[in-house]
Amino acid sequence: MGYKALCFGLTCILCAFYIFTPIPENIEEPWKVRIMDAAIKTTSLVATILEKIGLKRLEDFLAILVKLDYTQPISDENVTVMDTTFSDIPVRLYLPKRKRESQRPAVIFIHGGAFVLGSYKHTPLDLLNRWTANKVDAVVVGVDPRLAPEYPFPVPYEDVVSVVKYFLHDKILAKYGVDPNRICISGDSSGGTLAAGVAQLIQNDPEFKNKLKAQALIYPGLQLVDISMPSHRENEHGPLLSRKLAIKLACLYFTRDKALPQAMMKNQHMPYGSMHLFKLVNWSTFLPEKYKKNHVYTEPIIGKLNPSYSILLDSRLSPLAANDSQLRNLPLTYILTCEHDILRDDGLMYVLRLQNVGVKVSHDHMEDGIHGALSFMAAPVYLKLGIRIKDKYINWLEENL
Repeated sequence: MGYKALCFGLTCILCAFYIFTPIPENIEEPWKVRIMDAAIKTTSLVATILEKIGLKRLEDFLAILVKLDYTQPISDENVTVMDTTFSDIPVRLYLPKRKRESQRPAVIFIHGGAFVLGSYKHTPLDLLNRWTANKVDAVVVGVDPRLAPEYPFPVPYEDVVSVVKYFLHDKILAKYGVDPNRICISGDSSGGTLAAGVAQLIQNDPEFKNKLKAQALIYPGLQLVDISMPSHRENEHGPLLSRKLAIKLACLYFTRDKALPQAMMKNQHMPYGSMHLFKLVNWSTFLPEKYKKNHVYTEPIIGKLNPSYSILLDSRLSPLAANDSQLRNLPLTYILTCEHDILRDDGLMYVLRLQNVGVKVSHDHMEDGIHGALSFMAAPVYLKLGIRIKDKYINWLEENL
């Protein structure tokens, strides 16, 4: 009996050690964040164990939990909500009910989830799009691209491209009463990655050039070239999003091969022929001095992974690694970054790179921010930080769209 009690106690101590992450002092509602962080780490641990013993893949287990919080397209007194398809891709439309003589602006929103999880049906994002439609008096299009690993890159990217091009046709804009000169593409996290990449494509496409007035990127991931930024080092264990989990999920965008996430963890995943990309995402050049701190930039090690993944050279995966000529044509841009986020430096460097080529950029940095806060804006767990990020995003749309 004593032996069993000892084993149980040691197991509890090991689990507590595994899930415990120090919470930065300036974070609002620290106990709530600590509980949520522990819940995410525990869930990730359970999912990893289930995968190792062959019962359930990690991403499938996480998807089951995420889908528990999906919503139906329910209209309210202010907004008509409906699910439909654009170019055979599921979308959810939010159409303001108030009468208006002039045409409305529009927002195309792509959800996050590391290209593997999530949907516009997720309660907090449904609320976000509903609030956007009502407050901005805008038509909002929530997009549900097909997800990896069942549909790996470039399928999710191409799905978003198809939806955007479909929506931008004059006949469709007229159908929904949209002003063709007031359209924004936006997204959070990996949705921000897709939004940024698609904006680059659209703005450099002669048929659709200048049809996007703005892009809004909320704590976006903007490159997979260098996975050893200062923000990756400082926030390796979270809160909420750890470097290890982010890399594991992101790799599923391309492959189930276990060698790729292992190489990414060491920042030795890029193939030969990628040195030119490192120059475009070099944090020692583009990161503001405040965030460099005492970190030391080291030259990348390339060509270590066998077989190599030449797909990682594709600029659609890393909008930050686009050359200046691709960035120069981009529309008015809003970027929100969070201090305690592994993706922080991607957004900070994109701000500078866009400003350097003359793009007008508005930037909000949440000094107490953590990744994924928008996903916690509804019962049973919500963060005041998520509400503040939502307000900043919607206020910017009101003022600029």
